[in-house]
Amino acid sequence: MDELLTYQAKGNGQQTRNLKVLPGASFPLGATVKSDGVNFCLFSQNAQAIELLLFDTPNASQPTQTIKLERRLNKTYHYWHVFVTGIKAGQIYAYRAYGEWAPERGQRFDSNKVLLDPYALAIVGDETYERTAAASRGLDNCGQALKGVVVDPSTYDWENDRHPRIPYASSVIYELHVGGFTNHPNSGVSQEKRGTYAGLIEKIPYLKELGITAVELLPVHQFDPQDVRPGLKNYWGYSTIGFFAPHRGYSSRSSPLGAVDEFRDLVKALHREGIEVILDVVFNHTAEGERQGPTLSFRGLDNQIYYILEDNPTYYSNYSGCGNTLKSNHPLVGKLILDSLRYWVREMHVDGFRFDLASVLGRDIYGRPIGSINTPNILWVIESDPILAGTKLIAEAWDAAGMYNVGNFVALADWFAEWNGPFRDDVRRFVKGDRGSINALAARILASPDIYSRPDTDINRSVNFITCHDGFTLNDLVSYNHKHNLANGEENCDGANDNFSWNCGVEGATEDPEIEQLRSQQIKNFFTLLLVSQGTPMLLMGDEVRRSQRGNNNAYCQNNELSWFDWSLLETNQGLLNFVRKFIEFIQKLEIFRQEKFLEVTYTSQEPHLIWHGQHLGQPDWGCDSHSLAFSLNHPAKGEHLHVMLNSYWQPLNFELPPLESGNYWYRIIDTALPAPDDFTDLEAAAKIDQDNYLVTARSSVILMEKI
Repeated sequence: MDELLTYQAKGNGQQTRNLKVLPGASFPLGATVKSDGVNFCLFSQNAQAIELLLFDTPNASQPTQTIKLERRLNKTYHYWHVFVTGIKAGQIYAYRAYGEWAPERGQRFDSNKVLLDPYALAIVGDETYERTAAASRGLDNCGQALKGVVVDPSTYDWENDRHPRIPYASSVIYELHVGGFTNHPNSGVSQEKRGTYAGLIEKIPYLKELGITAVELLPVHQFDPQDVRPGLKNYWGYSTIGFFAPHRGYSSRSSPLGAVDEFRDLVKALHREGIEVILDVVFNHTAEGERQGPTLSFRGLDNQIYYILEDNPTYYSNYSGCGNTLKSNHPLVGKLILDSLRYWVREMHVDGFRFDLASVLGRDIYGRPIGSINTPNILWVIESDPILAGTKLIAEAWDAAGMYNVGNFVALADWFAEWNGPFRDDVRRFVKGDRGSINALAARILASPDIYSRPDTDINRSVNFITCHDGFTLNDLVSYNHKHNLANGEENCDGANDNFSWNCGVEGATEDPEIEQLRSQQIKNFFTLLLVSQGTPMLLMGDEVRRSQRGNNNAYCQNNELSWFDWSLLETNQGLLNFVRKFIEFIQKLEIFRQEKFLEVTYTSQEPHLIWHGQHLGQPDWGCDSHSLAFSLNHPAKGEHLHVMLNSYWQPLNFELPPLESGNYWYRIIDTALPAPDDFTDLEAAAKIDQDNYLVTARSSVILMEKI
């Protein structure tokens, strides 16, 4: 029979409670609700002692109860566990860990620090949290610490919610920031819901009308907004401290369990409209930062288990560029990553993940590149997991230490899609008018066969994008030659220097109508290339209405109107918004844009195919001085025939048109040089082209379609 102990504790004037405590079980990790209490389990290989702290309120300066875990009763292998009867979901808790402070041996135990459970499903205490208190060795930070909340996932009513399971070939992804999407005062969302999951729910009709099939949310795992220089806030959220807990700062509800239910309400509401939810997840580093950073959880529980350390273990290996690197291929850390992904799919119903700096996950426990799918690694484990089967797994296939795996990520993993960074750069160079950009552009249009050469890979695993959160917005890409990041407090040294941008004649905002016309034209050129290229398109929040960050290409710390979605732009740039809406609807209706294998490049095939042209039919100019390209897209079985003409030259160019069967004509769907609403015309109302050539205006794009 299990030995039963009774603990009495009194703290900070709280009423004494008698708690019956059993040794508990070593599985599952975290806090698990049972009918008569809660089982707590925590991993620490090197701790000498562990205390479980129970709190009555999120911001309590002292625990109401402190339960010391006994090695004899409460430790199995490296797992510390205890079962506490009489408590339930909503209970607030944390830990203290006792052990050596010996950084030179990789040990950083500090019993003065209150520690988060790595498996906490909800996190509170953010109102009184102080990062500096957690970073001061020897200072008791109980009153300024984050704390976990016991959650019972089984109590939520999902109302028969199902994953939409939209194939990549039919997907249009929209990268957005939960807070920034509705934080602006003109969002039309009530003040208490601005910048929250609930606020985003109110804007789902906008996403639906735009034609979005999946939202890719910037990090919503609990992160540390204070992980930034003084006076600023970490806005993007790439500073995770809780891999299972939805970020409480995005919840409109004040209750300890509010963020969990509100996030699930968001997922359920998006699914009702057929929109998938992809989470941007950060498994390459944590908010604890470098050696002088705070002790919040992992560092204080078992530093050398969770992090890759240098040969001198006092220092952290920094493959993430953020001060530390998670040891993702350690069995314990790999299990945490896998358990987190499973939880978000099984209990939170998300549909996929975009892995920030995913190449870090391809490093072994010493930081060395693994390099082969035949070597066991966490990426192989993730994509082989049956719970994750069918989810979208998207890699940012590089890291901050020079490991660049775009196109080679399949050497580590088989199922992953990839952010196609070369697509971004090569399309930017062509539209800008750079020499020698034609050959690369052609490859990007074809879903990058020069990069993704495996014949068994779905071409739509190439996630194509022009802009993302990291860099210029689309408006700023055509408005600035240089980054303007002084507001970040780093003397404009942060952010990328190579943006392949062009300001069209004036740096920044202007009222010059000719420059504004050119900028509008260039933006539509970018959308044209993004949406007609094979692969899965991804749009950045607000690009469809020319959202600007005033030239800041690294707005990670700008939680203000500089980064927020300005909803007045819907009226100001209604023409562009309608162009994008209609364009997305157009491609979603055509089978030629839903192919899962590379198009044949041929004149004779009855299969879906592409034919390259230049100004003259069948004569593409691949030379370094070429600034134009044309191509025909044909799906004979579906009767779909399109002709695309691209001119990045600074003068008009005349293009020959392919002949059609007698009695058929080309009709103009898109001409980016025309003002709205004539820049996009539905096929039924499109202008007939009664000639065998078309004059394409300087720096513009044209799409024609045969009407059967």
